[in-house]
Parts: sequence; structure tokens; C-alpha cells
Amino acid sequence: MYKTLLPLAGIAAFALPLALPAVASAHDDGGSANYQATLDPVATNMVDGSGMATVTLSGNQATVSVIANQLLDASPHAQHIHIKGSGECPKADAARDHNGHKAISTTDGLPAYGKIGTSLTTTGDTSPNSALAVDRFPATGAFHYTRTMTVTPDVAAAVRADNAVIVVHGIDYNHNGKYDGVLGASELDPKLPQEATAPAICGALTSMPTGGAGTGDGATQASAGSNSADLVATGLGATAVAALAGTLILRRRNAAAQR
Repeated sequence: MYKTLLPLAGIAAFALPLALPAVASAHDDGGSANYQATLDPVATNMVDGSGMATVTLSGNQATVSVIANQLLDASPHAQHIHIKGSGECPKADAARDHNGHKAISTTDGLPAYGKIGTSLTTTGDTSPNSALAVDRFPATGAFHYTRTMTVTPDVAAAVRADNAVIVVHGIDYNHNGKYDGVLGASELDPKLPQEATAPAICGALTSMPTGGAGTGDGATQASAGSNSADLVATGLGATAVAALAGTLILRRRNAAAQR
């Protein structure tokens, strides 16, 4: 029914070189600045996923890396840098009734994370015009995305002001293995189900004291490899790798225990 939501064929997967960064100030005016976000499930949206995002910003040039796990597989996941909201992820009280179910849609979350500033597409345009370019977003349940791009001055300013939020969209609210009409049609495009555009995992970007988060040439990388290896590759270092690995394990155990 939703043919536009078929998974992408042949998303390239490349191995990143492992490189531990040198320690530097995140607000070093003489070089790049580094930001990170822990991506947690959006309240009420029945998501078990988790992830991590990093941004290395030099002027208006940004290298963005997103690691996501336990999302709906074989389905596209739109992802964006949101700006000009309150700089946070929506809480449970943002949920509204959608086709008889309490959930948070992209529109419901706007006061918290703000409008789309950059579309984290795999190729081509990265402006808000590509917000729903479902054929140019990762389309697996676990992926590692990285791309270097030029962002607009307002996006760069929002990131530096700790007022930017990474949001990965696409939920399986009723856990039936596909996007369907359980929450009705999307407010963003009535041709798409609400599940396809609702926010899944979210995290506010904050400055970090470590060095660069890995460089790129504009290519996108997607793989379901080891979280630890991916995080080292994005420049988080051994301490952050261990901390995040422990957090992800605890989350998965807690999610399993609540089922």
C-alpha cells in the first residue's frame, strides 16, 4: 500500500578507519567544535530503539554521524537536525490522540525540538525540502550514518548554542513489523501513515570536550556493526564507548524485563 516506504536497495556500507581523537576544547575558536547527543526513545511512541549522534562543526561545514539500533527494519527512517524549539525532546505530556491512541507526532514535538533545519539524507539535498525524501534516508533497523555537508548559518548557530536536536523518525507503534494506519495518516503527508513520520529516537546536541568526530568526504556509511567500533570511529574515545555500551545494555535489559 505504501510503496514509497519500501526499503532502499543497495545502501553502501563502508568500514571507517579507527582513530582516537586528541583532547581539545569544544569551543576552540581556532578549530572545529564537537557536539554529541544520546538518542533515547520518544515518550509514548512504543519505541525500544536507542542511539548516539555526533556533530563536528567548522564554520558551516558539519560532519554528522548517527548510530541507531532496534528501530523498525526494512523501512526508511527520516532523520533531521531540528532547531529553534526549546532545544529538547518532547515529554509524555506532548502526546495527543491519534486515531484513538496516545502518541507524539512530528507536529506534536515541534515546541520541544523545533523546525527542521537540516535533512540528514544519504545523498543529494540536505535542506528542509528533503524532509520526507524517503528514498534517501537509512532504511534498516540498525545503521551507522555519517556524512559531511554544509549547513545553513542558522543551523550552525543553533548547534553552537546547544539549541539543536537530532531526531530519527519512523515507529512501529503496534509492533506488527511495518508502517500502517494504526495512528491514522501523517499530518506531514496524508499519503504516508503517521507511524512513518512520527519521532522514534531523539537527543539534544551538547558540546563535548573531545576532538573531532571523524571526517568524511560527503559519502554516507551505514552498517549494523559493533557499537563500540562505530563509536571509536566517530571520535568519541574509549571512555565514551564503554559508558554508552553499558547504557545500551541496561536499556535493552530493562526493555526486555518490562515486556
